[in-house]
Amino acid sequence: MAKLINLKTFKEFFNSSSGGGVVLLICVAISLIIANTEMAWGFEHFLEQKVGFHNEAVHLEFSVINWINDGLMAVFFLLVGLEIKREIVEGELSSLRHASLPVLAAIGGVLVPATIYSLFNAGTPTVHGWGIPMATDIAFALGIVSLLGDKVPTGLKIFLAALAIVDDLMAILVIAIFYTSNLNLEYLMYAGGIMVILIIFNRLRLKNLLFYLIPGAIIWYLIHHSGIHATIAGVLTALTLPTTPDDSESPLEKLEHALTKPVNFIIMPIFAIANTNITFVDGMVEGLASNLGLGIVLGLFLGKPIGIFVMSFISVKLKIAELPKNTTWTHVVGLGMLGGIGFTMSIFIALLSFKTSVDLQTEAKFAVLVASVLSGVCGFAWLSLYNKKKKKKKEALAEA
Repeated sequence: MAKLINLKTFKEFFNSSSGGGVVLLICVAISLIIANTEMAWGFEHFLEQKVGFHNEAVHLEFSVINWINDGLMAVFFLLVGLEIKREIVEGELSSLRHASLPVLAAIGGVLVPATIYSLFNAGTPTVHGWGIPMATDIAFALGIVSLLGDKVPTGLKIFLAALAIVDDLMAILVIAIFYTSNLNLEYLMYAGGIMVILIIFNRLRLKNLLFYLIPGAIIWYLIHHSGIHATIAGVLTALTLPTTPDDSESPLEKLEHALTKPVNFIIMPIFAIANTNITFVDGMVEGLASNLGLGIVLGLFLGKPIGIFVMSFISVKLKIAELPKNTTWTHVVGLGMLGGIGFTMSIFIALLSFKTSVDLQTEAKFAVLVASVLSGVCGFAWLSLYNKKKKKKKEALAEA
């Protein structure tokens, strides 16, 4: 009986929206433990090991860390691309009225943090990292909201999910445009040709996923060698998959359902373990007061909620959009705080920003970690306290 209860509990956790966030948090802790014990050197050595094969025609031999950041993360971006397309076709981004609030809020949540970072780092060698505080981590943010349960309105959860998806789309564009160098146009032309083939498959309404995933893997290879970050291939492939606006399961939704758990419970935890391995050294806390540290911490912790709230407020007052049902401006402030959880995507952009400096990568990752923890704790506390205050007010009115 106990075994059945444990199995049921495990299944419930595995199927919950907060499960992925909890696993991710555990993996962050594991990575920090590894980085600050005798296992650190061995782990770093393992991540640098070359895996794969190459010959005159094909080069597929990369370090373990490259396979994680360029290969596994391409699958993560494939899932993000599927979510973006589904939301555009049939979800919260399917109409101008529905899309305007999360889109405008996301724009505010991108511009204000980037501006804060740039103000602190203008004229310094770290100015290139302005994209780091722009991103919101979907898994962590939605995980924390789900932990709040019915303490927050359903509309707020949908608003946060749509905002995070738009936020990811902007981060993808930033990576493609600003964090790409040494373009090889020949590889890009080949990738473009295969994209045309995928679009034709879509028009022909081919439903077998292999018609999209095999060419998608080739696009990944070509884009990886073109100089653009290979993860973009995941998004491009996702956008060609056919879907429908009704309730019938399309190839896009079939693949999205198949990828959600592997991404949340395998790929993202592996990324966290491989990239959060921050070795704590003297002066690291003081480093938060550097231009880089302040730009990231203030960008995420203050810039995100300010940008999200201000743009939401303006768009509602101008009647461009409206708040979700049962959602108040206090809820939007709390949502903005949760938007400051940059973690996965912010660390990813930090790695791209400072490719030649491990020290700057470590300083940036530590700042992202601190800002994300602060944002998560404050957002959770803000929404919890507001719910308690609201509940007490209702009870007082009922007694009166």
